[in-house]
Amino acid sequence: MNTVDYTRLGESLTHEELENGLQVYILPKNDFRQTYACFTTHYGSLDQVFRDPETREEVRMPDGIAHFLEHKMFEKEHGDVFRLFSRSGAQPNAYTSFDLTTYLFSCTSRVTENITTLLDFVQEPYFTDESVEREKGIIRQELLMYQDNANRRAMYGLLGAYYGSSPLATPVGGTVESIEEITKDDLYRCYRAFYHPGNMILFVVGRADVAEVLQLVTSNQEAKGFARRARPEHILPEGSARPEQKFTETRLAVAQPRVAFGFKQTDVPLSARDRQVNEEATGIWMDALLGRGSPLFHKLVDDGLCDMGFGADYELTSHYGYSMMGGNSRKPLELAERVKDALLAQCDSDFPEEAFLRTKRKAIGRFLGLLDSPQAIASLYTSLKLRDMDLFATLDVLQELTVADVQNAMRSHVLEDQFASSVVWPSGAQA
Repeated sequence: MNTVDYTRLGESLTHEELENGLQVYILPKNDFRQTYACFTTHYGSLDQVFRDPETREEVRMPDGIAHFLEHKMFEKEHGDVFRLFSRSGAQPNAYTSFDLTTYLFSCTSRVTENITTLLDFVQEPYFTDESVEREKGIIRQELLMYQDNANRRAMYGLLGAYYGSSPLATPVGGTVESIEEITKDDLYRCYRAFYHPGNMILFVVGRADVAEVLQLVTSNQEAKGFARRARPEHILPEGSARPEQKFTETRLAVAQPRVAFGFKQTDVPLSARDRQVNEEATGIWMDALLGRGSPLFHKLVDDGLCDMGFGADYELTSHYGYSMMGGNSRKPLELAERVKDALLAQCDSDFPEEAFLRTKRKAIGRFLGLLDSPQAIASLYTSLKLRDMDLFATLDVLQELTVADVQNAMRSHVLEDQFASSVVWPSGAQA
């Protein structure tokens, strides 16, 4: 057992790696009433192709199978898992992203009982041919609903412009066509490959006794007899450095156009620390130049190019990176060009020191504020850990950040050749 005291943050994190490879993290916050736990596997929608850890053969699966598997894990032979959690006063949930699947609960009592339920239901799969076919109908309706969502269509349109036919450009849930290919045997094979404890993290935060939780989890895992083994190999497609397309568009029954635009990252920093610095630096320049307090944002609103829903985000992993900006706009092409030109112009000038310091202080305050949310701590720590980054290093990264770091991050990302955009037009409107 290893405990790290983050003295400046007033936090103490205990970590234990079990014999079967499961990574267990416990962050006690006994002045909180709520306890939050998440059980996460390093398996997401990008893992369409992988090397099986047992047979070592390369396996290809239909798009959307990680999300499909997440849905099916809640259904058991003798009932629904939601009922078990409900009886013990917990609220369960789950989600799938590009690179992980997380099962979680929050509760204010009966913590150990709920942790046991979480571990047991995730580690006891139950699929039948009939239930798989039934689930296809449910997920089909979910996918059709998302097809009517302008925000998602613009987002995946931009990802398609960046990455072409890569799984990065495919909705996490797959497509109506791809889920029809999924079988019970496919689900079991993906489960065996990615749901081994050695590929998973358990994170518990809130009112919890560290020794009690560790003893419970250790006993639970020892009783199941998982042997330590190699992790599955993630096989991600090689893509071009530049966007596959500069522009994509589609039409939908919406009141006004929706636009998403940004830049595809060219060089991904090799070390996890450099990626974390780059990500925080990018957050600084995005907020300073495009946030609601920026002169450019107010000018865009005053000129009728966007509304208060305009936003910007950045995603960076060891394999890919991109920015995504946009929102609703009656002049989406003009909005994209105006923002692109403003950012390129800023790259030719020194980054304003005052804006840097103000936004840096804001970022530090925002980080300290999220430490009051058990849910935010658990989800962010887990996702960053799977990318070899440390949530609790964020304060040091931000405080050590210089205006030169921000300028370099911006200049390495905001490049004319890396720009792409996607527009969802109202049906029948003229582009």
